[in-house]
Amino acid sequence: MGICYNNYVKIISDAFVGATPELVLKTVFGYDSFRPFQKEIINEVLKGHDTLAIMPTGGGKSICYQVPALILEGITIVVSPLISLMQDQVNSLEASGVHSAFLNSTLSWEDYKNTVEEIRNGKIKIIYISPEGLATNRIREIFSDESIKVSLITIDEAHCISQWGHDFRPDYMEIVSFRRLFPKAAMLALTATATQQVREDIASILKLKKPAVYISSFNRENIFIEVQPKKNPLEQVINCIKKHAGDSGIIYCFSKRQVDELTEILDKMGYSVLNYHAGLSDAIRKKNQDLFIKDEVQIIIATVAFGMGINKPNVRFVINYDLPKSVEEYYQEIGRAGRDGLPSTALLLYSPGDISKIRYFFDEAADPRNSEKLLQGMISFAGGIECRRKALLKYFGEAYEPKTDDKCCCDICSAGEIPLVDVTIPVQKLLSCIIRTQERFGASYVIDVLLGSRNKRILENGHNMLSTWGIGTELSREDWLSLIDILISKKMLAKTGDYYVLTILPEGKSVLATREKILFPILFSRSPDLKMQFAKPGTQTLEYGSNEYKINKKTERIIAETPSVDDAEGARIVTDLKNWRKRKADDMNVPPYIIFGDKTMNDIAAKKPKNKQELLAVYGMGNVKVENFGNSILRIVNP
Repeated sequence: MGICYNNYVKIISDAFVGATPELVLKTVFGYDSFRPFQKEIINEVLKGHDTLAIMPTGGGKSICYQVPALILEGITIVVSPLISLMQDQVNSLEASGVHSAFLNSTLSWEDYKNTVEEIRNGKIKIIYISPEGLATNRIREIFSDESIKVSLITIDEAHCISQWGHDFRPDYMEIVSFRRLFPKAAMLALTATATQQVREDIASILKLKKPAVYISSFNRENIFIEVQPKKNPLEQVINCIKKHAGDSGIIYCFSKRQVDELTEILDKMGYSVLNYHAGLSDAIRKKNQDLFIKDEVQIIIATVAFGMGINKPNVRFVINYDLPKSVEEYYQEIGRAGRDGLPSTALLLYSPGDISKIRYFFDEAADPRNSEKLLQGMISFAGGIECRRKALLKYFGEAYEPKTDDKCCCDICSAGEIPLVDVTIPVQKLLSCIIRTQERFGASYVIDVLLGSRNKRILENGHNMLSTWGIGTELSREDWLSLIDILISKKMLAKTGDYYVLTILPEGKSVLATREKILFPILFSRSPDLKMQFAKPGTQTLEYGSNEYKINKKTERIIAETPSVDDAEGARIVTDLKNWRKRKADDMNVPPYIIFGDKTMNDIAAKKPKNKQELLAVYGMGNVKVENFGNSILRIVNP
């Protein structure tokens, strides 16, 4: 099955041609069963069918092309947007015994020529290329060689081809012309986030031929979702770090300046942190990223530029210091936590002040109206009052109903019963004030009137003479903003025009006219004399859309174990394995998780295998890894 390559066992390139997907999955990657839709997608590819797969971050997208790549004759081309992502995937495949490579600007001319020669000689099964590279004559000449058979073209991060996606990249448009060179090759498009509009764009622009479309559940059960009002952001960040002492984490900030300031503060406080943003040189960004993924640094503080190419499975917390520009962007960022399936946290610090910072850049956007639409979705999520997970999944067209025995999945659900507050009077005051100011002002101005502000603009407009001036002092500014967010989510209010003025919708006018009682689940920072009763969250559901999509709401069957809290020997094994893994990774110049992830490490410590055969029954331990690392692991388990 294997040959010795650089002192490690490698799989002969054609060893699995024609094999079953199950055999490849277990022998090469060490997994006993497929995750939802992996096998179905693989079977479509093996039949030569074009396929579009929407799977969450950490949902196992790579397996969907890596397994068929080994079964099919010839080569699989993977279009990947980032050099770091290519390197990470190649490292991971090589550790599993699969000889793969990439062609990009980081290679020396000698290495480039050697890689091309290996492609022509059939020694490489999977080759990674950037979308920019596809446009070059050099790449096209390489693959125009009739001796090279291309069986599969995979498009990773396929949402980048759509202007409705959150990370549109014009270079992805080159893929279509490249695909014409290989009319018999199947095409597989993969992405972690895609609304209906983006899915339709991907299929249309890539000219997929009657594609099979699979949409896996977007639910990441192991991630606790939390939104906090941004009051003392530094203290809130530190509290989260302390809860995850010693764990890896990512903190996302809106601007490069904020990244650098927060990095400097936390560094001076003794935390292990580095920064990452487009203002740093390529060399510094690469160095900081490498230190993070190799566990030399605990926390990376970054702009949205960081993360797409990071396969690091042991990120235990992601903090959004500022409001993301869209739910898609938010979902991608929090999806970088807990890729190994272990418990992790996603904390969003939300301040209405972040909204204006985002809108400042809308003039530079390709479609400002679409940017505003995406932002409104994010505002509704952050200011929402229902289960965070339910709201997040609803955005992507998936219904979610927590079971009675479900663990707490978000800050709202973990708070237990939610107080339903009678907000009839505050809502009437707010809507009346909007009417008396002629629906010409934004939230901040209307709240100033309610709070009795004497600022120059209010006095010049004579709005200090209105009957609604100063009648809202029972609530704080933050409370009024929260109430406005809820009314927007309930379709009673809308923000319209260039200045996002508050406009009352028909539902809001009806409520004001009938003076019906209004009960909202809300916690005010002040304690006004408002009637309160308790009720559990509502049970409203959202049906799935077009039935042409195959949707799977099941989650991965957990087959890995974890040592019990009183297992002293298991704890010793975890510590010793972690130390050995770090040394071995340093020797191989790869991140520790390439050797094996925390989930595999915990499973080893719990099962305590006595020989290589038992080690093969451990989650994530394939034949090649057992052959390469088994003796060292067994010596640690059985000293």
